[in-house]
Amino acid sequence: MSVAVARPAWPLVWWTAIRPKTLGASIGPVLVGVGVAIGEGAFRWPAATSALAGGVLLQVLANLVNDLEDFRRGADDDRRAGPLRVCAAGWVSPAAMRLAIAACVGLFLVPAAFLASIGGWVFVAIAATCVLFAFLYTAGPRPLAYLGLGDPAAFLFFGPVAAAGTYAAQAGTVTPVAWIASLMPGFLATALIAVNNLRDREGDAKVGKRTIAVRIGDRLARLEIIACLAAAAAVPAALAAMASRPGALLATAAAFVLAPTARRVLAGERGTGLNACLAAIGKAMFLVGVAFLVGWNLPWGRGS
Repeated sequence: MSVAVARPAWPLVWWTAIRPKTLGASIGPVLVGVGVAIGEGAFRWPAATSALAGGVLLQVLANLVNDLEDFRRGADDDRRAGPLRVCAAGWVSPAAMRLAIAACVGLFLVPAAFLASIGGWVFVAIAATCVLFAFLYTAGPRPLAYLGLGDPAAFLFFGPVAAAGTYAAQAGTVTPVAWIASLMPGFLATALIAVNNLRDREGDAKVGKRTIAVRIGDRLARLEIIACLAAAAAVPAALAAMASRPGALLATAAAFVLAPTARRVLAGERGTGLNACLAAIGKAMFLVGVAFLVGWNLPWGRGS
């Protein structure tokens, strides 16, 4: 059963389709990679801006594919607790969504081609893999999200691939600091997906979407979220100690804006009440990325 809602003007339709509130999740990891590059004298703005554009376009691509495929599989009906989806609402036809998806892939090829031109075949492989997984998350005969692999995929692609990849695009290599820093957005992205799946757990189970939340149950799903939030806060603290850069603690402090979210998860918040938690984590991914970029590069307390 679809969710029939009066259709607004087309700019608002597509603004809704790209899910602008989720885009902080793609910007934050890039800021982390840029922050490490600045600290190590490796910052290159053409590569950094291309990584940013590519990351945002991949996020939009995944959102559009998800909108179409969950509609096709019946996961977005009137029982869904999450925000409106444009295909399910009847605002965009499947054919029009497929055209938008193709256009998004075409736009992504522009920054991807530039990064490949300066970074070589490894970035061709990264770009191709990212596009493939943007589709495989909810499309294909065995989508990752329906197999319970959405959480590790979010960790990998919003963590090491996005953050360490951004650093590598500028420096031509990846340092241990870049690898460790990339874990922070990875944990936050995993928490984001885990909250989404906790909210939709009952509906997903009915349509055969076997997310981790469906597989492990309500209580353990909540503990997964708390563990990810705690780990994200711990990463910059560990880096501050390892590299004698106390400014990195600014990112840990920024992560504590999610304390109210953690309390709501532990208190048993469910259904539409978890939408505010999702929004908070998405904003925090951007905020923590900014805080890390600034804190890591503060002039005082740097190690030799």
